Amino acid sequence: MVRTALMFCATTGLALGVAVTAAAKPVKAGRRPPADPAPISAVPVAPLPTEATVPGMMTPKEVKLRPTTPAEAEANAVWSTRAALNIAALQCQFSPFLATVRNYNDFLRQHAEELDRARVTMVAHFKRYDTTQAQNSFDRYTTQTYNSYSTLDAQFAFCDEAGMAGRKALTVRKGELGRRAAAVRDEIRASLIPVSALALLKPVELTPTSLPAL
Repeated sequence: MVRTALMFCATTGLALGVAVTAAAKPVKAGRRPPADPAPISAVPVAPLPTEATVPGMMTPKEVKLRPTTPAEAEANAVWSTRAALNIAALQCQFSPFLATVRNYNDFLRQHAEELDRARVTMVAHFKRYDTTQAQNSFDRYTTQTYNSYSTLDAQFAFCDEAGMAGRKALTVRKGELGRRAAAVRDEIRASLIPVSALALLKPVELTPTSLPAL
């Protein structure tokens, strides 16, 4: 066994000596050192979908109106915001932190005049198209607008956004809701679109690196 170990050490030492000698061999003058190996090209990988919000079958659709005047478009935004905050007050009571009930009640008190003006303007809008059936058209429009904020797939996102929107609406001065309502409504509507699980995955870029020359 001792003999075998001595033979192993001698063989190993010889191998190491060859390796060291080869590595330490100087480069002769006039000869270029070996070039670095070409970098390995990255394998192309199909990018993951990055679109976080893609409307689907379960996303409630916004109510489409016939051509409106600027005043009617503003009234529609006000009425739509009211509907969103009302639905939030009904569906989001699981979180007292969101204060959706209190926000909605304070919203009604603070912006009562503009809300009433929006109602009158929308009734006039339907009267322009439906004459004697204007009130029925307005009632149907109100029901559809409320339903357009009812969601299960994105309820948590909707409640979170509606809670913030309610607080924002209370910072708007009386008489200025019309100018701000469209932006508030659009933010709430965006939260109704369920976020795809693939959107939570971020693609990782792999940059190839060349090995160092010996």
